[in-house]
Amino acid sequence: MRSILLIILITAMITTQAQQISVPYSRYVLPNGLTVLLHEDHSTPTVSVNTWFHVGSANEKPGRTGFAHLFEHLMFEGSGNVPEGKFDEWLEAAGGENNGSTSNDRTNYWENVPSNALELALFLDSDRMGYLINAMTPEKVDGQRDVVKNERRQSYENAPYGLAEETIYKNLYPAGHPYNWTTIGSMADLSAASFEDVVEFFKLYYAPNNACLSIAGDIKTGEAIKLVEKWFGEIPKGKPVPMIDPVPAQLNEEKIITLEDKVQLPRLYVNWISPAQYTPGDAEMDILGAILSRGKNSRLYNKLVYELQIAQDVFAYQSSGKISSQFMIVATARAGHSLDEIMKVIQDEIDKIKNEPPTDREIQRAVNQYEAAFLDALERCGGFGGKADMLNGYYYLTGNPDYFNEDLSRYKALSAKDIQAVANSYLPNDGRVILSVVPNGKTDLAIREGK
Repeated sequence: MRSILLIILITAMITTQAQQISVPYSRYVLPNGLTVLLHEDHSTPTVSVNTWFHVGSANEKPGRTGFAHLFEHLMFEGSGNVPEGKFDEWLEAAGGENNGSTSNDRTNYWENVPSNALELALFLDSDRMGYLINAMTPEKVDGQRDVVKNERRQSYENAPYGLAEETIYKNLYPAGHPYNWTTIGSMADLSAASFEDVVEFFKLYYAPNNACLSIAGDIKTGEAIKLVEKWFGEIPKGKPVPMIDPVPAQLNEEKIITLEDKVQLPRLYVNWISPAQYTPGDAEMDILGAILSRGKNSRLYNKLVYELQIAQDVFAYQSSGKISSQFMIVATARAGHSLDEIMKVIQDEIDKIKNEPPTDREIQRAVNQYEAAFLDALERCGGFGGKADMLNGYYYLTGNPDYFNEDLSRYKALSAKDIQAVANSYLPNDGRVILSVVPNGKTDLAIREGK
């Protein structure tokens, strides 16, 4: 019986590996430049409408940061034909939900609705794309400006370890680089922005020719595209959007920084500039992060949290971006332990991988973890990371919405020597930012020397 079960299991694994992922889609481009991606999935009577505007904090300018995130808020405050407060009310009355997010590279808005409410979602999205300015006033901008400022206070300035991210980015990237600031922007920039500045930013970046609309779920493609043309077709095309083409960032020194904060335990952040998303080295850094910290059997978790018990937690991960990425290791010390102790273990484990490749078992475990999460995302059409979102992301970052197989293949083709190679190439001791966040008055717990 055990032999039969083993044969069935092996056969199932081989069949899964041999199958190609299929997410059929249709692509249309309206005369005003709006790209539309449509995927039919009739497994449930629901549909996701997912819009990516190709604008994020990287499109802002020094002294005028935080605009993309500010619009994430303004987009829900009513538009030419949607009174303030009605966007959420009408969607919820139809059984829908919605949300949005802002990154360095894009702003994303989505609605998950019953399939019979598709036209409502399209109407709402088209109205804020084409007619937001009709309802936007200096008072509304000031109101949402205050909301964003309060969000900055809550999530950054008054949150434990809240200023770590901002400090890291300012030190990883030179002044003027598009990734030198955070998506929320600075208080000074938010205060200085005029109503005219905000309107100008919207007209340039929130036009249909700088957006992609992805619709996935229980639809008929022909009927859906007619609805898109009905609601989006009359929106005028905007001006050409300038390309971002920064000089590739390089860090040729080790920066050791200490930040005092209202925290109970010291926390360590070790950060490097790494390959941009979907470029060679990006997938390898993902797997390296998993080998170091994903799961109780990972190297750093096992050593720091379980064996030595000098850390409360540890995370290593690749934070991928269109222009550049960041590889980060974050660990919080247990009471009574310093960050120097933790840094020594981190350095030892990095050096081990640089000198000897990880085992095939470690590689396979990490790839299996990634594949499981990838396939889980494919079961959903909507929300963050569902098929509508993936189609949009692949189109924006690779030019090919149907990049599913190529994406997964990046990971399944990796070898142990590939992981060793990226560790040697992208984790230099003399090209990183080491940040210690320590309780006020306890700088003795901070890193004194990285190497």
